[in-house]
Amino acid sequence: MPELPEVETVRRGLEQQVSGFVVARVEVLRARAVASPPLPELFCSALEGCTVRQWLRRGKYLMASLERGGESAGHWGVHLRMTGQFLWMQTPAEPCRHTRVRIWNPEGQELRFVDLRSFGEMWWVPPGEPLDSVMTGLRRLGPEPFSAEFSPQHLASKLAGSSRPIKTALLDQALVAGVGNIYADESLFISRIAPHTPSHALKPSQLERLHQALVEVLQASIGAGGTTFSDFRDLTGTNGNYGNAAWVYRRGGQPCRVCGTPIRRDKLSGRSSHWCPSCQAA
Repeated sequence: MPELPEVETVRRGLEQQVSGFVVARVEVLRARAVASPPLPELFCSALEGCTVRQWLRRGKYLMASLERGGESAGHWGVHLRMTGQFLWMQTPAEPCRHTRVRIWNPEGQELRFVDLRSFGEMWWVPPGEPLDSVMTGLRRLGPEPFSAEFSPQHLASKLAGSSRPIKTALLDQALVAGVGNIYADESLFISRIAPHTPSHALKPSQLERLHQALVEVLQASIGAGGTTFSDFRDLTGTNGNYGNAAWVYRRGGQPCRVCGTPIRRDKLSGRSSHWCPSCQAA
């Protein structure tokens, strides 16, 4: 699933290519791609005639402000889920069978939403409505990792008394928004914390290192355009480059880049965890 760096990469591409985009026509090829309004026809009519303005990101969600006739026309929300991706089409081309939504401007340029697994969702939030009244998943999100609210003290207060493995806790979007399997593994390696360590057992110095590692890893991946191990692409179809520099993720059995010890791949709460038993010794 795309995590914060991948979604931020998409947001930046959309901001560059689609800000000021006038929506001339919308076609929904798969109804389940639209979570709200309940009928795809209503989603199409809500967006048609709008100008797409600023693109925002909250956790793994994308939101675009819409304008019609100089007034707010609400927001267009998107969650890529596992395999959703936007493609910017400068010239007409036949859609592949996984194309879910097509959006054209008056010049015939197209923003195309392709989703192999069909878990991605879109919403239209009417003007004046809070985003989380329609995109209800926003209510459960913790602080953004680059915000002042996210700090070692925040981690300490939220993890106190929790017996969950720290790797499992990091995947909880209520703890910190946007972190998933890739960057949890990478951050735990950099902070020298074993993934199965009980959350409440972490010392203040470990929480300091973990906070710093999360911020640094996410920033580095954004700079590399995210990570591509299978499906992620940016608006031009380009792979993310962070995966080539991953310390542990998807490197089970390979030598640690620091000490040479084979990287372990364990299951924690049903998710794969990659770690070095030497560098991350308890």
